[in-house]
Amino acid sequence: MKKRIVVAIDGPAGAGKSTIARRVAERLGFVYIDTGAMYRAVALKALRSGVDLGDAERLEQIARGARIAFEPGSSRVLLDGEDVTQAIRAPEISPAASRVSVFPGVRRAMVELQRQMGASESVVMEGRDIGSVVFPDAEVKIFLDADPAVRAARRIRELEEKGQKLDPAEVEREIRERDLRDSTRADSPLVRAPGAVVIDTTPMSIEQVEQAILNVIQERIIP
Repeated sequence: MKKRIVVAIDGPAGAGKSTIARRVAERLGFVYIDTGAMYRAVALKALRSGVDLGDAERLEQIARGARIAFEPGSSRVLLDGEDVTQAIRAPEISPAASRVSVFPGVRRAMVELQRQMGASESVVMEGRDIGSVVFPDAEVKIFLDADPAVRAARRIRELEEKGQKLDPAEVEREIRERDLRDSTRADSPLVRAPGAVVIDTTPMSIEQVEQAILNVIQERIIP
């Protein structure tokens, strides 16, 4: 396929976007872009700089000054040339990223960068506003969802694999609070984009979700 293709995958925290998007990108030979990691990188830089997470002006400056890149052929995330793949997954970064992402200036900066990334290569890009804001004309738009309790359980397993122990009730509470923040923010709220195919991953395995998305892509873009 010579034409540049954008596969947009949106959904709430813990719906499986990162895992699935990475697998689909590998299957198609597309570039995988984790936009959530970009906001995490901004949050990490803000925390390291001692910036108040309520200071919209300074956060926009941080976002516009941050050099964020994804290493080709790997899952490594680079911030100003530093590998921050593990650092942005620290427990304190998730809520910080959610707070940072509500500011329009930060989102504008990230959307500009995301569009640049998708301008010259076929990509599988996942986040919360890819099909609705970043690439509303994407050839394929997917909205992944799952029951909050199931999403919390997935997040706990992910963190336990990294040696972190968290209270399940606390994780589910944080996910529900993040859902509320993401869906009610004034700028680029989490919504199901027009034309998006909704996939409820609650009862599905990773392999089943991956195949369902590949089937949609087959129908939409491959003659």
